Amino acid sequence: MHTTRRNFLKTGALAVASLPLTKRVWSSPPKELFKISLAQWSLHRLLFDGTMDNLDFASVSADHGILGLEYVNQFFMDKAEDTEYLNEMNQRAEDVGATNILVMCDREGNLGDPDAALRRESVERHVKWLSAAKHLGCHSIRVNGYSEGSYEEQMKLVADGLHQLCEIADEHELHVIIENHGGYSSNGKWLADTIKMADHPRAGTLPDFGNFRIDETTTYDSYRGVEELMPYATGVSLKTTVFDDDGNSGPLDYERMMRIVLAAGYNGYVGIEHSPAGRESEEIKEVKRTLESVHEMLMAEMD
Repeated sequence: MHTTRRNFLKTGALAVASLPLTKRVWSSPPKELFKISLAQWSLHRLLFDGTMDNLDFASVSADHGILGLEYVNQFFMDKAEDTEYLNEMNQRAEDVGATNILVMCDREGNLGDPDAALRRESVERHVKWLSAAKHLGCHSIRVNGYSEGSYEEQMKLVADGLHQLCEIADEHELHVIIENHGGYSSNGKWLADTIKMADHPRAGTLPDFGNFRIDETTTYDSYRGVEELMPYATGVSLKTTVFDDDGNSGPLDYERMMRIVLAAGYNGYVGIEHSPAGRESEEIKEVKRTLESVHEMLMAEMD
């Protein structure tokens, strides 16, 4: 029964991905199907070793022809409440005509901590990033869906912490989105069901094409996972390696994946998050060229 359902879902994803775009999602053809952004993590080695400064991100991204900026809080961890610093980040983005999109938040505790007090503490530690993201003009903060316990227990705990944070995010008019980022969060069905259980319009997902490794021995099909998460997505992260259910990895099929993304009615930013050591710049440009060629091909279908 499980195998039958799995095969059905895979077949369904392939069927959706093979449909032409014309008249399927839009009543009239758009000028563009999606925009391209750069995830700051693509440059994490340069940022961690001091070769590059957080304030340089906007200009470096623009040098790659990318004007959508996805920040990582680790690179300005002590600046969330520094208005002058945030103003400078805004100015650097404005100087190159870039748009601040989201802040990816790590190291602020587990939103699904089994201890209710620690869970609430994690919620409160994320609040400063809501304020910072609002100041930067972003639409979302990305959080992690980590917890402990059984499949069902972790779902309930993460949903509770997420709902609490979304109640605060509503005051900032921001979304709180969970990325598939290891553990049960890298199980597409678990994360989709967790978002539904959180039961808040500000709760959503950031589907990452490559982050479907649940643990060292367990993986989840990337194409099925993205399809399950797209109904709740306010962004997507592009990695060039994807997984199947059997622990195998392989190169991203750009066309197939982007058809899945677009079939959900999504036309926002696709964030490049690709960081091979020593070839960051060259690889970012190559991924961008490939993504642009897929965009051109899909747009041609709508003529």
